[in-house]
Amino acid sequence: MGNIGHNPTATITDVAYRPALTAPIGMDVVDFAELRARGLRRGIDLSGPQRPDFHHLIHVRPGSAPLPHTVDFTRYDVPPGGWLWVRPGQVHQYGAGPEGPWELADGVIVIWRPGFVPDDPPDTAGPLLPAGPRAPLVDLARAHLVTEYADLGAMPLEAHNRALRMLLSLLLLRLAHAVPGAATGERGPDDGPFARYRAAVERDFARTHRVADHAAALGYSVRTLTRAVHAATGTTAKAYLDARIVLEAKRLLVHTDATAADVARRLGFTDPSDFGTFFRRHDGRTPLEFRAAARGTA
Repeated sequence: MGNIGHNPTATITDVAYRPALTAPIGMDVVDFAELRARGLRRGIDLSGPQRPDFHHLIHVRPGSAPLPHTVDFTRYDVPPGGWLWVRPGQVHQYGAGPEGPWELADGVIVIWRPGFVPDDPPDTAGPLLPAGPRAPLVDLARAHLVTEYADLGAMPLEAHNRALRMLLSLLLLRLAHAVPGAATGERGPDDGPFARYRAAVERDFARTHRVADHAAALGYSVRTLTRAVHAATGTTAKAYLDARIVLEAKRLLVHTDATAADVARRLGFTDPSDFGTFFRRHDGRTPLEFRAAARGTA
């Protein structure tokens, strides 16, 4: 991993959802220029690490420069016409790319609170670039959503919100079926074993590192959870849990100046040496070796 542009004095900025005064409850549409202005007003360095509690669906307009963007240590250059989904809780930052800083890019971001719509964007790694005969329908859905969003006051607020929910769901559905390989058939139940396990891991990964504890709390057997996780991700329930712990460890090691012992305690390890062994088993380096390499100070 190369240097991701970390400022050693920076910490992760937790960003809560705060809509514009004219925005409907739960959703907002912001172009890049307005985002930069909001960052200045709120004192947020957009090139620094941020952890929002809401969804970002970022679209780079055709004809724009690419958007350099880092999400949880993976650097992307979102191409013109492309989309990038940042989930609530992920650490992301705008940056500089080979073709210039992110300020050269132009686009729009749809943000919404979890639960505003039942669907998520296609869960693929990296940017989505619609292709094929249905690709123009994605842009049509985007334009309809942006136009409806701007037409606040034409209908009662509740009707306006209902229209936005439907149009955002339509945009997500169109994205799922206009990206090669993104559509995988019918969605699994949102309250099934994997969805519940995923939520439990996200909530309690620092409380327990045992799949059996999560299974008991959820009322499933370990075997049931393992089958559900494997069907959804291709990995085991234990590997999924360990990966979440490693990700949080990397966030803390790179984006804060906490010691390895502090990180160990925050992640639920009673003995820092156990954390060091765990991290080395998964990454091949000690926590401090990873920090030095990620910050470019090795």
